Amino acid sequence: MNDSLERLYEQVIEAKSADPAISRTAKLMRAGRSKMAKKLAEEAIEVVIDAMNGETEAVVRESADLFYNLVVLWAEAGVHPEDVWAEMARRERLFGLAEKLPKKQFETNSRRKVVLLEARRKNRRR
Repeated sequence: MNDSLERLYEQVIEAKSADPAISRTAKLMRAGRSKMAKKLAEEAIEVVIDAMNGETEAVVRESADLFYNLVVLWAEAGVHPEDVWAEMARRERLFGLAEKLPKKQFETNSRRKVVLLEARRKNRRR
C-alpha cells in the first residue's frame, strides 16, 4: 500500500501544474487548503456513514476517495508519505502498530488552534 500512496503522491505533485480545466486535482489544489480540508472531511464522513449502514462496497470506494483527498492535503502541507511511514514505524516500536498513540503521554499545555473553514466563516458573518 505504501507504494500505491507514494505513486499517488507523485502524480498529485505533477498535477499541481496541470490545467485546472482538465485536471480535477489541479482545480482542487488551486481552490486552497480550506477546500482540500473540507473535501477530506466529507470523504471521511461518507466512509463512516457507509460503514454504519453496512455498505462494504461503498466503504471501499469512499476509502479510496479519502486516501486521494488525504494525499492532496499532504502535498499542499508539504508532508511526504515517507514522513507518515516513519511516524507509523516509530509508533509501532513504542506501542505496537495496532495501538493508537496515547494522548496524555504527549500532550503539552498548548492547545491546537481551531480554524474555521471558509464556508463556515461566510455563514457566521451574516
